[in-house]
Amino acid sequence: MRDLKNKLTSSKNTKNIQSRKGKSFGYQVLGFGAGGSLPPMIEATGGTITESGDFRIHTFTGNGSLAVTKISGCSSENAMDWLVVGAGGSGGDGGTGEAGGGAGAGGYRESPGTATGSYTVSPIAGGSAVTASVQSYPIVIGNGGTPGLGGGNPTPAPVGNNGGNSSALGITSAGGGFGCGGGSAAGFAGTGGSGGGGNGRCGPSNPGNSTGKLGNTPPTSPAQGKYGGNGEPSPGNRGGAGGAALNTGGDANNNPDGSGGIGGAGALSSINGTPTARAGGGGGGAQSTPPGNGGAGGLGGGGQGGKNGPSPARAGGANTGGGAGGNSCGQNAPSTGRGGVGGSGVVIIRYKFQ
Repeated sequence: MRDLKNKLTSSKNTKNIQSRKGKSFGYQVLGFGAGGSLPPMIEATGGTITESGDFRIHTFTGNGSLAVTKISGCSSENAMDWLVVGAGGSGGDGGTGEAGGGAGAGGYRESPGTATGSYTVSPIAGGSAVTASVQSYPIVIGNGGTPGLGGGNPTPAPVGNNGGNSSALGITSAGGGFGCGGGSAAGFAGTGGSGGGGNGRCGPSNPGNSTGKLGNTPPTSPAQGKYGGNGEPSPGNRGGAGGAALNTGGDANNNPDGSGGIGGAGALSSINGTPTARAGGGGGGAQSTPPGNGGAGGLGGGGQGGKNGPSPARAGGANTGGGAGGNSCGQNAPSTGRGGVGGSGVVIIRYKFQ
């Protein structure tokens, strides 16, 4: 009996049992590791795709869609930050004795940026990030406003065009207002995301032409843009500048050198990984005698105003939402008297992908 007991509890048998347990435990751990996986993250297509750290960025410069094909099981990781900028309006045409006003920038709307990493957002960022779901989100990019009739002193006054709206993820940014053109009593500037600047003629026959128009139309909170600047009454007849995302358009009478108003400054964001200014206002057209300079376009794609002679108004920057410059009152021929074309809009969407 003693020998049998010793055989049953021999160290050799004990080692074998322990070894089998060890192997069994090892296989269990290995099996768990091989079968486990990280939770999925957002996967999507559409636009031009870039990456910045752990974040993927979709930039849309034309109409399209953001097609979300997969989302995370963790709702906090499905946030998408966004930037939506409308297109800029057209600059005011130059007429006989009346300089065109600069155009307003497209409306500027941006989420706070806290959901998708630390990056610079504009001071007017507001609202909230959008929670992604598996679906296709339509993206619309506004086209820049085209100028009015152009040239001479037609009646009624040439009227330009607002920029087109941009929209994405349920957010819409309005196109910028057009600058007031030279002409008759019918001339006026346009309201919009940011307002257009007034023209350079004011008197009993055309009251209100020189007045810049309201931005943030329709209203949003925070405001998507500012109002345009006022044109200068006779004898200078210089155009006011277009409003922008952060600043109002400059009044022409603040420029003693005969230049048009200076375009309002746009907003700065690094949602795409690079600090970039967008939604600047267009500069106002210059007086013709003595010749002044067209007002400078605002930071963020605003077009420069025209100067009498060989320097017509400039377009707003493509895919910045910049307002176009207004033309000089000395630019009377149809081929040179037209204001600039507004800058097209842009949409940028950002989310965590790893």
